[in-house]
Amino acid sequence: MIRREFLKKTGHYVAGMSLVSNLELLKNKEELKILVVSGWQDINIGDIAHTPGLLHILQSFLPKAEIVLWKKSAGVEVGNLIKSAFPKVNIVYGAVDSAGKVDNPEIIEKFRWADILIHGSGPSVVGRDNLKAWSDYSDKPYGIFGVTIQDIDEALRRLLSKASFIYTRETASLKVLEKKGLKGEHIQFAPDATFYLNLVDEEKATEFLRINQLEEGKFICVIPRLRFTPYHKLRKVNWTKEHIEMVERVNAETKERDHAKLRMAMISWVEKTGQKVLVCPEMTYQVDIMDELLINPLPEQIKPHIVKRGYWMPGEAASIYRRAHTIISCECHSPIIALANGTPAFYVRQPTDTIKGQMYYDLGLSDWVFEIEERSGMDISNSLMQMVESYPDAKGMVKKTNDKIQDTYSQRVQRIPELIAR
Repeated sequence: MIRREFLKKTGHYVAGMSLVSNLELLKNKEELKILVVSGWQDINIGDIAHTPGLLHILQSFLPKAEIVLWKKSAGVEVGNLIKSAFPKVNIVYGAVDSAGKVDNPEIIEKFRWADILIHGSGPSVVGRDNLKAWSDYSDKPYGIFGVTIQDIDEALRRLLSKASFIYTRETASLKVLEKKGLKGEHIQFAPDATFYLNLVDEEKATEFLRINQLEEGKFICVIPRLRFTPYHKLRKVNWTKEHIEMVERVNAETKERDHAKLRMAMISWVEKTGQKVLVCPEMTYQVDIMDELLINPLPEQIKPHIVKRGYWMPGEAASIYRRAHTIISCECHSPIIALANGTPAFYVRQPTDTIKGQMYYDLGLSDWVFEIEERSGMDISNSLMQMVESYPDAKGMVKKTNDKIQDTYSQRVQRIPELIAR
């Protein structure tokens, strides 16, 4: 589709709109006008955290850039959080339909304004329709920052082949890209943007700790997860009846044995330290499985040491995790939020949770990853007690990891002006 046809298709064509890349007008390559597409869903604090994480990265390492966020999810609470944390970032909303039509003329104006579109961190190239709309509009560059790419169809391969840069959040995706003939110096590893989350909510966190008598450094957080997220119960999905039956069958077969391993660590913590455990969610549905899988089966003498938290926003989670001793999670992003706030974290990885878990190995955190099919509850418990004995070393490992991540972000971001100018 030629660009004029695309603009007519949107119904928002502006006469005289220049299609010449604004890059040619830049006096300073760092003074970019960046349109970021991100904000995939609001039912998961990890998915929420991708967006502020990337905005913080860009503002830190391209401080002269102007940024507009094209937010896919229209949740008001999350939008307000981002506005409060990033007052200089304008937020626009608009969808791209199956025919490639953009439903908000303001998006077309931002296409005209921006020098580059950057696809934010996430579980896949979630915004591929957004990239396609941008690509149809002009020949201005686009890039992808901190995603997992596990499967590539032909349409996605064409989009990826034209990207000025592709930064995957783990090295497993690099192998997938290479198998499809996509390689080069513009394709690199850059950790999930959640590692640079800077949202906090000290007021809510402090009040929650006070009410529940949780002392800083004297409690652990434990996060449950089913093998497959039951999206069919959370929103409209196009799953077949057979797929839904498979999801429910696998979850039913594995949920008890998975969470028995977490409970063993909880029991060991309480018995050996006398301190509390906060059971908390990363996704909304997990509030409904906490009692069944992590609390009700516990011995009666352990239960008084257990505190529950309902669904929350990433700022409060970050402030709580910063005060915790350790995080133990079957979800991938709560450990990331904890690590970003200086707290050691164990990732108890389920084999159904995509290849994204490779990022922990890439960052040198293999001792804190527990492949749930290969490790026992005793393994997790013993590692937790060892961490209690050598906690300064664990904190040092967190700092070393965060320093490495910051250096990687700096290198990747500072190369963006060079890559898009080629």
